Amino acid sequence: MPGTIVGQCLAALLGAGLAAIPAAAQTPAASPPLSRVPADQVPLPPPRPEEAKEPATKEPAAKDATSKDATDKDPASKDAAKETPPVTPEPAPLPPERPADIPSGPAPTPATIVPDDTACLRRLERLGAKAESVAPLADGMCGAAKPLRVTELPDGVTLAPAATLTCTAAEALARWSTDVRVIAERSLGKAPQKFQIGGSYECRGQNHDPSAKLSEHAYANGIDVMGFTFEGRAPVTVGATREGTPEAAFEATVRARACGFFRTVLGPGSDAAHANHLHLDERERPAGHRLCQ
Repeated sequence: MPGTIVGQCLAALLGAGLAAIPAAAQTPAASPPLSRVPADQVPLPPPRPEEAKEPATKEPAAKDATSKDATDKDPASKDAAKETPPVTPEPAPLPPERPADIPSGPAPTPATIVPDDTACLRRLERLGAKAESVAPLADGMCGAAKPLRVTELPDGVTLAPAATLTCTAAEALARWSTDVRVIAERSLGKAPQKFQIGGSYECRGQNHDPSAKLSEHAYANGIDVMGFTFEGRAPVTVGATREGTPEAAFEATVRARACGFFRTVLGPGSDAAHANHLHLDERERPAGHRLCQ
């Protein structure tokens, strides 16, 4: 009995104590609800590094501004810039002194240059031309160191009169004459027997002008052909042929072929001074230029 009473008392006391504890203490506290921020108020992320750079065209301006700011902040820099003297370039070195063994005076002219004509003379002989060496020509700036007196061209074509030429000019005339023969046989039916020569070596200016530059005739490097003589038919005179005739066609063709052998070819229509002959010469020009008119 006593034990039962004690147990009932303890149970009553425990029940009263539990009833006194607040309900909040008996149930676990619930987590407060999360607050929601509007989307338009969410902060944007920082810009990417490449987007943050300024355009390349502004960099020089920024550098200039930085340099200017540094100069403005440092007066000593301004003074140093003003006091720095301009740089004077060093004078160019003088050329070395002329060696004592080099002769002074004007440059050599075609009249004083001595060519090696050995190979040319052999070719001229093989072509069948007849030429003989004559004494050197010298007349002031005119002349030729090794002139030839040419009397006959290949195939027995003679020159009337004989021409005084350098070997180079004589070879060009001989080679051209072989083409003249072929063209004459084709267009006129006969080969020429003689070339009428108006002049070869002559100490004079171009176009016989005393104040002009020396002609290639003055160096035995040019020749004037006045016409061609045939056997059994009338001669062909340069500048006197009638247009549309075989003679005119022959003259035009041989004149054009001369441009393949001579560096200068002038004739009727070039100017008044060449209205009645073909002027042929071997004047050298830069880059191998030829004058063919």
